[in-house]
Amino acid sequence: MNQLDALKQFTTVVADTGDFRQMAQFQPRDATTNPSLILKAVQKPEYAPLLADTVARYGSKPVDEVMDRLLVRFGVEILSLIPGRVSTEVDARLSFDADATVARAERLAGLYQAAGVPAERVLIKIASTWEGIRAAERLQQRGIRCNLTLLFSFCQAVVCGQAGVRLISPFVGRIYDWYKKQAGTAWDEAAMTGANDPGVQSVRRIFNHYKRFGCATEVMGASFRNVGQITALAGCDLLTISPELLAQLAASNAPLARALDAQAAGQMDLAPARYDEAAFRLALNQDAMATEKLAEGIRAFIADTEKLEALMKAV
Repeated sequence: MNQLDALKQFTTVVADTGDFRQMAQFQPRDATTNPSLILKAVQKPEYAPLLADTVARYGSKPVDEVMDRLLVRFGVEILSLIPGRVSTEVDARLSFDADATVARAERLAGLYQAAGVPAERVLIKIASTWEGIRAAERLQQRGIRCNLTLLFSFCQAVVCGQAGVRLISPFVGRIYDWYKKQAGTAWDEAAMTGANDPGVQSVRRIFNHYKRFGCATEVMGASFRNVGQITALAGCDLLTISPELLAQLAASNAPLARALDAQAAGQMDLAPARYDEAAFRLALNQDAMATEKLAEGIRAFIADTEKLEALMKAV
């Protein structure tokens, strides 16, 4: 049994890509997209027609609506190849506007519904800002399931759980990147792999807390830099993995054992945690890594959204 098949025994495997033709060979259950992945996909010859067709049909509409229709077009194509769910992202420029996030999410959900996609097969991705979490809480109450992304800190995860969101995506690789950069020449790669990786440790803490206190929110590790980060989180509810790393897992027959265990976590001696808005903002502010990576992630998604808009206007 290769490592990918072994991982599927413990964890739901999710493909992290807009390249749905490349994704299909790995037979993931779910798939995630974001503006950066869609931008990368539409620049490939095989996906350019999707962009051209969407612009041809809806180019007279406001650019934000054309964008949403393009994202949903990719989502529908992806759903034709997988049995589970697809995650589609709300414009990152709305990350600090709860009302606008709700409105945009409702439009995305409506476009999926119009395409005949059941609500349970769609997750709306929203940045894990205070405003984003509050928007997700409202959306969940309206039957729109949410995936809270750009999540780097324990306080973000706790508040997402309090809000009853369906799923969170803690970013393993970007946490690793930050600590490695901070350490500079003092970074010891061999000593900071697997269970010692700071990104892995962050997800493990969140997973154990959720299972200990009966939080129904699903934990989906994301943003991986290497296979070791993935195997160190075997047993997590879900893991969303790039096609490149999925291929490495499929090519390896190395042993793979469960690393996270929900039943064991339920017996752990952990302190409960809860945050109101002031406590959340203070905790996030005190975590330099999470503050910097959240801001950086929002800026990067905005930049790629604007590049995608430019491509649409150029068609």
